Amino acid sequence: MIVTDVHPASPLFGQVRRGFKLIAVNGEPVTDSLDYRYKTAEESVRLEFEDKAGRRHNFQFPAEPFMDFGLDFAEDKIMRCNSNCIFCFVHQQPKGMRRSLYVKDDDYRLSFTHGSFITLSNLTETDIERIITQRLSPLYVSVHATDDTLRRCIFRNEKLPSVMALLTRLIDHGITFHSQVVVCPGINDGEQLDRTIDDLFRLYPGVQTVGVVPVGLTRYRQRLPKLQPFTAETAVGMLDYIGAKQKACLEKEGIRFVFAADEFYVMAGRELPKLSEYEEMAQFENGIGMLRWSLTQFNRRRRHLRGLSSPKRIAMLTGKSAYKFISRDIISYIRDKAKVMVDVIGVENAFWGPLVTVSGLLTGQDLLQAALQIRDRYDTLLLPPNCLNGDDLFLDNMSLDEFKKQAGIDIHIGSYLFADTIREVLA
Repeated sequence: MIVTDVHPASPLFGQVRRGFKLIAVNGEPVTDSLDYRYKTAEESVRLEFEDKAGRRHNFQFPAEPFMDFGLDFAEDKIMRCNSNCIFCFVHQQPKGMRRSLYVKDDDYRLSFTHGSFITLSNLTETDIERIITQRLSPLYVSVHATDDTLRRCIFRNEKLPSVMALLTRLIDHGITFHSQVVVCPGINDGEQLDRTIDDLFRLYPGVQTVGVVPVGLTRYRQRLPKLQPFTAETAVGMLDYIGAKQKACLEKEGIRFVFAADEFYVMAGRELPKLSEYEEMAQFENGIGMLRWSLTQFNRRRRHLRGLSSPKRIAMLTGKSAYKFISRDIISYIRDKAKVMVDVIGVENAFWGPLVTVSGLLTGQDLLQAALQIRDRYDTLLLPPNCLNGDDLFLDNMSLDEFKKQAGIDIHIGSYLFADTIREVLA
């Protein structure tokens, strides 16, 4: 691990410099930032470095658990996916997008630290032993099917290990999982989905939840397998099916276990479940319960909007899937009770195609086109909170600064706490 910075408050400041290599912690090799955090969480720590000239430097620190050594390291090399899934999003996009969108990551470390879904397809025996030894749990796993033949077809990987055998082995050593099934109509639904959920439920509480998500299809699928999207009718059928499975799981274990993505409720025109019906909200970042949570948080905070009457005109941009719920359950209250002129605009995803309706996949150019069409009617535009990355770049690499410059209107980044966002804009 190569040191990129030593903070002034670090006990190693002035002794360890940029470019030094961290060789070992307490005599053991250290491979990445997660390994470093694990091995330095001891009461006594000895760090061994190698400088640019090849000289070794050792530093011993007395008993002080979880000490911050104030070191930054070069980014870890990401583990890549060795499969070629029939619905892989990386393959469904053109050139010129944000660079990270072309990285097929499949890294169990990111699964543990960030909740990224992995396939378990690229684990070595060393990786498995490390997961067990360092208790990297819970992990988030894309299962898609527990029938190994079907799963290998979906992943287009004949060397894919048996998922049930691997899950069982890790569960036997105390590792827990949250899983997902991306459903492709006619491929892994019906009897296959039933088998998958039943197989995973038999591993409860090792497998704690199953998220069922509709396959996402863009207009960039040339030379890719032909897949069918969900319709309103098939979405209704999926919700009815999941409701029945939840009832059976409740009767057996007192938990719902399997949960439908918000997109199914949008496509089916169904009301969202109550917040309590999502239980621990374990798959929030997977788009399961996100809409209900946002609506509930608004209802809990909306009383703070009373009396905020303002002449400022605000437009909130969002994806088509969230438009109905935001317009009906949030915007109407803000306009009627808070006396604030707020509109919500459902932005068509011209870039990816009409089947992609979530706000997190809106590009800068689509949002900008919407902004240019309405900017004369508003004072402020609110952008969805999940359309930018940490460097303030949209999916198509447009920067937020460039967006603001071209939009020619006051721009704010919203949040999932709608009431708080409105108050901030009016402050």
